[in-house]
Amino acid sequence: MWLPLVVTFLVLRFIVDLLDKTVSLLPEHYQPAQWLGFNIPGTGVVFSILILLITGMLVTNFLGKWLVAFSEQMLQRIPLVRSLYSGVKQVVTTLFSSDGQSFRKVMLVEYPRTGMWTIAFLTGQGFKAAEEQSGEPVYTLFVPTTPNPTSGFLIIVPKKDAVELDLSIDDALKMVISLGAVRPAEEKI
Repeated sequence: MWLPLVVTFLVLRFIVDLLDKTVSLLPEHYQPAQWLGFNIPGTGVVFSILILLITGMLVTNFLGKWLVAFSEQMLQRIPLVRSLYSGVKQVVTTLFSSDGQSFRKVMLVEYPRTGMWTIAFLTGQGFKAAEEQSGEPVYTLFVPTTPNPTSGFLIIVPKKDAVELDLSIDDALKMVISLGAVRPAEEKI
């Protein structure tokens, strides 16, 4: 009982502490700790939420869209920044867009060798160079590591060698994070 509570508390505390450091971006005389004479935990969370809300309001109107497009054009002219920015933007757009196909399906694939099965997430279909080499359609899959699913392996497998599971992304991630101890609700007896 205690372990999940303690871990949840520690993770939340870490996030709040991290976001509280965003207040240091303000000039010192505007920081709440300077006004009040003491630090209030969570002011960075409020500050971060305000920044996100203001940014969202700015970029959704005509002038904001123009500013974003202009800024991106300027970034595209700087050699090293161009590569970094466009790569990060592509990944973020792919992973977090509502119409994207990344992490939309849970797959079962024989990995790391025949006879051993692992959970993977479909990240793409139809990698032309791989299909020309193998002579058949392929899937691009991300195989997460346990217990940290943010790291893992990219594998390219023939479509015929991957099995789509009737499993939600959340259930698959819970299973990966828990080392297989937490199973989907429909499997519990």
